[in-house]
Amino acid sequence: MSHVHHKSHAPKRVRVFVLTVSDTRTEETDEGGALARALLTDAGHVIAGSAIVKDDPAAVRACIAEVAARGTEEAGVDVLISTGGTGISRRDSTYEAISALFSKRLDGFGELFRMLSYSEIGSAAMLSRAVAGLLADSHLVVFALPGSPSAVRLGLEKLIIPELGHLRFEARR
Repeated sequence: MSHVHHKSHAPKRVRVFVLTVSDTRTEETDEGGALARALLTDAGHVIAGSAIVKDDPAAVRACIAEVAARGTEEAGVDVLISTGGTGISRRDSTYEAISALFSKRLDGFGELFRMLSYSEIGSAAMLSRAVAGLLADSHLVVFALPGSPSAVRLGLEKLIIPELGHLRFEARR
């Protein structure tokens, strides 16, 4: 079955949960999360929920487990997109919290994100630990993006939104 054929069967609307990982962001200051919700909504997708949690691996994993427990049916979630905590500072732990939960990694996502980011910010792109994969024992696709609005826009517009329906289709096969 070809990629074009798969995309033809992919849903046009995907239910997405947006998770902001930050020790400092609030509802009022969460520019990356707000931008993610706006871009996804503008593209015709459904925001199935959102949250802000501290940059703490246990808190991040607990939120993801709660979202995954909702399943992928009626009120469930197909894709979780996190923003923040993907750098290399002492407090950045999103990569460790999320990547440990994957049964299958989408290595190409991080590679492509850093390549595209390099064209915008140069060699600092190597500091990003953006990652994506399929949550173990689930159909939930999880993306971890940096928290800056420019990184959120890049990841969503260039990589995630164009493939959301196809990702959901493939994750459920």
